[in-house]
Amino acid sequence: MASETTYRGVRIRVLRGDITKWSSELRPSAIVNPANSLMIMGGGVAGAIKRAGGAEIEQEARQHAPVPVGEAVATGAGRLPVDKVIHTPTMEQPAMATTLEKVRSAMRAALRCADEEGILAIAFPGLGTGVGGLSPEQAAEVMMRALKEHIDAGTGLRAVDFVAFTADLEEAFARWLERVFK
Repeated sequence: MASETTYRGVRIRVLRGDITKWSSELRPSAIVNPANSLMIMGGGVAGAIKRAGGAEIEQEARQHAPVPVGEAVATGAGRLPVDKVIHTPTMEQPAMATTLEKVRSAMRAALRCADEEGILAIAFPGLGTGVGGLSPEQAAEVMMRALKEHIDAGTGLRAVDFVAFTADLEEAFARWLERVFK
């Protein structure tokens, strides 16, 4: 169930797969790491990014710590097929529960950081849906609404992909893409 739309010149897609394998024909490109403020890349998406891209991603990110929820930093991408990793904290400490407001804040921060870095294509995993404890449905709604607000305010992004690792997250992303953008 791949979903796609174009809104104000930005192509938005929902994909199923492993975000560490995502790449775009548009450059520069980035993937998003739902981080903690300490920039420790232990488990979940962060751990997968570190394993696939290399420990140098975490080493560079840790130089910026602590990064408060509501801010984001970009680092190199190591061996990943993208130019940057944007680390946006959804929680202060590793493996903490998060809230919808923190996810909204993290989403906005990642989008601002992408524009500041001149990123044209970006991929998001589910923010707060792993150890953060939020349902795919809750996270997808907050993420899609924050993206629409960002595009409405003006952005340099040309492509935004939501990469779901699970079927329930893919379905939630697709549902909220339809509700928010069509």
